[in-house]
Amino acid sequence: MEIEDWLGRDNQLGIDIWQKKYCHRGESFDGWLDRISAGNADVRRLAAEQKFLFGGRILANRGLHKSGIKVTYSNCYVITPPEDSIESIFEAAGKLARTFSYGGGAGIDLSKLAPRGAKINNTASETSGSVSFTDLYSMVTGLIGQHGRRGALMLTISCEHPDMEEFMRVKTDLERVTKANMSIRMTDEFMKAVENKKTYVQKFNRPETKETVEKNLNANEFFQEMCRANWDFGEPGCLFWDRISDWNLLSEFPDYEYAGTNPCGEEPLPAGGSCLLGSMNLAAFVNKDGIFMEDEFKEAVRISVRGLNEVLDEGLPLHPLEEQRNSVNDWRQIGLGIMGLADMLIKLRLRYGSPESIDFCDKLAFMMADTAINESALIASEIGAFPKCVTEHILESAYFKENTTQETKNLVKKHGLRNSQILTIAPTGTLSTMLGISGGIEPIFANYYERRTVSLSEKDEFYKVYTPIIKEFMEERGYQDDSELPDYFTNAQILDYRDRIDMQSTWQKHIDASISSTVNLHKEFPVEDVEDIYLYAWKKGCKGITVFRDGCMRDSILTPQGSEKKEEVRELTDAEKKSRGIVVEVADDVVGKKRKLMTGCGSLHCTAFFDPNSGDLVEAYLNKGSTGGCNNFMIGLSRMISLAARSGCDVYSIVDQLKSCGSCPSYTVRTFTKHDTSKGSCCPAAVGYALVDMWKEMQIETKGIEKMTSEPERKVINPCPMCGSELEFQGGCNVCRACGWTKCD
Repeated sequence: MEIEDWLGRDNQLGIDIWQKKYCHRGESFDGWLDRISAGNADVRRLAAEQKFLFGGRILANRGLHKSGIKVTYSNCYVITPPEDSIESIFEAAGKLARTFSYGGGAGIDLSKLAPRGAKINNTASETSGSVSFTDLYSMVTGLIGQHGRRGALMLTISCEHPDMEEFMRVKTDLERVTKANMSIRMTDEFMKAVENKKTYVQKFNRPETKETVEKNLNANEFFQEMCRANWDFGEPGCLFWDRISDWNLLSEFPDYEYAGTNPCGEEPLPAGGSCLLGSMNLAAFVNKDGIFMEDEFKEAVRISVRGLNEVLDEGLPLHPLEEQRNSVNDWRQIGLGIMGLADMLIKLRLRYGSPESIDFCDKLAFMMADTAINESALIASEIGAFPKCVTEHILESAYFKENTTQETKNLVKKHGLRNSQILTIAPTGTLSTMLGISGGIEPIFANYYERRTVSLSEKDEFYKVYTPIIKEFMEERGYQDDSELPDYFTNAQILDYRDRIDMQSTWQKHIDASISSTVNLHKEFPVEDVEDIYLYAWKKGCKGITVFRDGCMRDSILTPQGSEKKEEVRELTDAEKKSRGIVVEVADDVVGKKRKLMTGCGSLHCTAFFDPNSGDLVEAYLNKGSTGGCNNFMIGLSRMISLAARSGCDVYSIVDQLKSCGSCPSYTVRTFTKHDTSKGSCCPAAVGYALVDMWKEMQIETKGIEKMTSEPERKVINPCPMCGSELEFQGGCNVCRACGWTKCD
């Protein structure tokens, strides 16, 4: 089989994703199937049939350690939370860097660090607080990567911590902690205080100084402010910690506790914990008659559980840290999940969130849980339970009691379980994009996105690119527009948030870990209703949730159809395509402007020249100071900026590319030591910000605009760093549906 046969010859995006992310050094598709299945013919068959795929780290890395490459098969880690000492804080940073260097994402909880103003026994006299170290861990995340992949980080703090308010406000500064997701661990006691508008007492005890820091918090007022921050900035998310602690297979283990979650929140893990991921494509189990194939699904669940256990054993010595190897050996967490849920429901003619769809998913998720637990018990009967297994404790778990048949209960009672954690629902951003299906538990994001072209008239022009299942449905029936779709089609832009949460809570009843989940909101969504989203999710038994509003200040999702005024939708003509790329000559009457920048290597001088009539950028020159870095690089970058400008690229398109270059280690270190760097994360980004600043001055001068308060109307709000197309925010993760880039995989 060839990759074109597997994904379809018209799925160039999926083919590109496979070639760039998962194919190792030009291996054939059959060779790739052999490598990722490692001799398991059943796993190979499921992958070939698109019914099950391992997580991205496994698809990319399995078997590569034999060539001496340092890799891990796990996407998910939780670093041992730092204790309240400078040594422990920086030890955690070192562990984080090492985990990132192997390609893993990680979470760190800051709840053990002393709050701001607490007494300490050194020259500072009092601590800067737990939140001050969010910048440190974000900086580490920006610096360390492997094979072009940057680390992914989740930072959390307990609602019991006096620094929670400061933690909540961090992301309202768009320049701070740009490399991490942030969530607050909410207890039931705190949520009840919110609901009843009561005072909540936060406490932190410091044995070293025998000091107790205590703070009386108006829980409801804080909650309103947090929801306003979510409406404006999309963070922090909420983790409902009592539900996380109480609804799993280990809830009755007296000495077991979760230390945090992975970057997208679907994997609560103990200190040093790790988990492997894999996902079932639900859409692949609906036959041509619109019937879900239950027997095939249950068989696939069993094969997948065994496959993940094989990967766990193979990857055990490959974890970056000894504490991770020990934790995985003791607890043996796997994370079998789903993708293609929305596609499955469409094939079954069930509207996402309808009572009929909820009822179907309730039965399906129970079937999945019971089958997976049953198979883990069968494996335990063959080769033993996980080392820390105490069967009596598992049998007492409320989750276990409600998610197993009597047959499975008897099997576990006799043999125990091979895995302490079995099910999770991850975002599956890259996998689902490659296959052309919906990701994780999410509804279809939008019926279509708009691909941009630029004509000779210098106007943005668009054409519709329909979501694959919608395109297939419309072509089969001869529909010309998505307005003709039947009413069981829905998407994140029009779906009632209660329907969205009802679906999540239904699956959460049967998932022992958690679910990566984002409720996407339209631009005009009332800020007051964000409070109801979180309260409703808590009452429905969800373990965590985030929201993201179209047009919020962080602007990290795809602009849906209808939210902005559109230009004419059409492709370029052949004549226009042939004449694109003409480089214009620059006259001598240009207007020059200059900025002095401070970078990681020293000073940098940026001079830009603009058309005196239109105010457009036409040329740029960069010169380093005495210690300003590589002069040849500056000359090359100057030439490329000038060429792009004279070829008709607008300044924002140029700057989008400059700002997508990532973080420079020297730039980051100087930012945190001397605090004198110009805005940006590297030299190209700093140049980009300077060009925009000078361009805005020219618009004022040439067009009589008194104040430039924002960028001109643009269709691409948050560009993909790889291709410049709009990013979509799903399940806590940025995903590009145009090229397949994702922050989380």
